[in-house]
Amino acid sequence: MQVSAARCSATRGWLRRQPIGYACAVNYAQLLFPDFSLILIGYLVCRYTALNRSVWQPVESLVYYFLFPTLLFYSIIRSPIDWQGTSNLMLAGVGTGLTAIAITYTLPHWPLLGKRLDARDAAASAQVAFRFNSFIGLALADRLAGAQGLQLISVLIGVCVPLFNIAAVYPMAKGSQTGFVRELMRNPLILATLAGLSCNLMGLHLPAVVEPTIARIGQASIALGLMSAGAGMQLGLLTKSLPLSISVLSVRHVLTPLIALVAAHWLRLSPLQASILLTFSALPTASTCYVLAARMGYNGAYVAGLVTLSTICGVASLPFALSLLAWWPV
Repeated sequence: MQVSAARCSATRGWLRRQPIGYACAVNYAQLLFPDFSLILIGYLVCRYTALNRSVWQPVESLVYYFLFPTLLFYSIIRSPIDWQGTSNLMLAGVGTGLTAIAITYTLPHWPLLGKRLDARDAAASAQVAFRFNSFIGLALADRLAGAQGLQLISVLIGVCVPLFNIAAVYPMAKGSQTGFVRELMRNPLILATLAGLSCNLMGLHLPAVVEPTIARIGQASIALGLMSAGAGMQLGLLTKSLPLSISVLSVRHVLTPLIALVAAHWLRLSPLQASILLTFSALPTASTCYVLAARMGYNGAYVAGLVTLSTICGVASLPFALSLLAWWPV
């Protein structure tokens, strides 16, 4: 079914000059291609060249512990946040996330499903259903709406990273020797978010002389982060618990965008905010899920397989989520 150019424009008029007359799905595919091609390049380089996992693991650590927290801090502090104007967006993001978390936590208690799930695998994989790949989110927001889109998704990341990380650690902390609070306080994304929000609230800014350096670090984090996500893809153990795999990925890539769409209408978000929210809701899960699972003594290899499949599912779920706004415009 063809979507009219006028309807596409009404939903995505804030996009950087899109050609009139294309179907929305085609434009979304073009929009997503550069970022997913970097993921594919990372996968191919890791699998078929001398730059194997032993090379990419330090790169992943560099991105996770330094480059990406720097980008997140800079995205939050670079411009004053319109807290009143973005309050509904933050509420929609938190509400969508809390709903997804609640659904995921109940999976082991579903009558037919619960009996087929391993309790430890369920605890380790719960995070896959609601955590998100911030590298991909920032890259897409920048392509969708430039600096404005980047700041909006940074606000969402800022309020959701602490909440979602708490929700990710909690099920595993109950069956692990690793301290709950200690895990949270070691998370570089939480620390960067809190620092950025605090500086923004106090009206602090980076000196002009260091801004170009910080901006270049941010650019490096997106490209390396996307390629690292591809280099870390592995599917080996997904068949171990197929019902669990299907359940958490369905929450991540089907239910969450639908919940976000309802939230966007209920809170009367602007078209730009709604599109950022829908993009945020359909992102592949965080590439660091398996790192957290392994560090807390759980089956990291199984979670790594879920991360891989989630990254692949994102190729379909992101166009699906964005196209929802064409069928039910805000």
